[in-house]
Amino acid sequence: MATRLVQIHMKARDDSALGRFWAEALGWAIDSEGPGVTNLEPEGFVYPDAAAVCIDIIADPQPKTAKNHVRIDLATTSAAHQADLVARLRELGATPADVGQGDVPWTVLADPEGNEFCVLEPRSTYRDTGPIAAVVVDCADPQAMARFWDEAMDWTLHEATEDRALLRSAKGVGPYLEFVRTPDVKTVWDRTTRPRIHLDLRPYRGDDREAEAARLRTLGATDIDFDQGDVPWTCLADPEGNEFCILTPA
Repeated sequence: MATRLVQIHMKARDDSALGRFWAEALGWAIDSEGPGVTNLEPEGFVYPDAAAVCIDIIADPQPKTAKNHVRIDLATTSAAHQADLVARLRELGATPADVGQGDVPWTVLADPEGNEFCVLEPRSTYRDTGPIAAVVVDCADPQAMARFWDEAMDWTLHEATEDRALLRSAKGVGPYLEFVRTPDVKTVWDRTTRPRIHLDLRPYRGDDREAEAARLRTLGATDIDFDQGDVPWTCLADPEGNEFCILTPA
């Protein structure tokens, strides 16, 4: 049994408007499952595929009140590309964001609903990832996160240091999942401060969702309950309290 990261779940007061922003930012297509749900994926993409981690935007009336612990890093191929991309994103509605980054070679922006993301300077590591270089998770202990997520998914662990852990699909395509040591992050799940962005995992066709959830619990995941009721996915938190969902196999 195994899972893999298939999409980012992102809450928004206006899912359609935020979907249009990110579709333009990434050059992706928009697909709506109905009122309040906007899906984004590359043109011609056959879901699920390791070549991309999709974005699922869900309408939620609650405003963003704190810095997200999950963000998107965008890849660029040259200094000119980085500058052009930043300018284009600002025309689309992104605004500069200060998360204490200081003088760094990447640009920190916020999307129209305040979600922080980075436009990276060119890096060889991300030369073939597509527009999303990495899905980044703030954490207290990247090595501990590497141990959990390396077992949780069938992705390959590329790096695990005191400051950063890096995983990528075993097929060597698509974005990285990156855990970065960050001061003052929460390490337990709190229903009163549920995140606006979390990860969605999916087992493979023929596997069992509840059996996979049970396996992850033995690795250190815990159940979380925010009155979600009877839903076709399982809500868990990793050992540092980062919320994630296990979807139905596919």
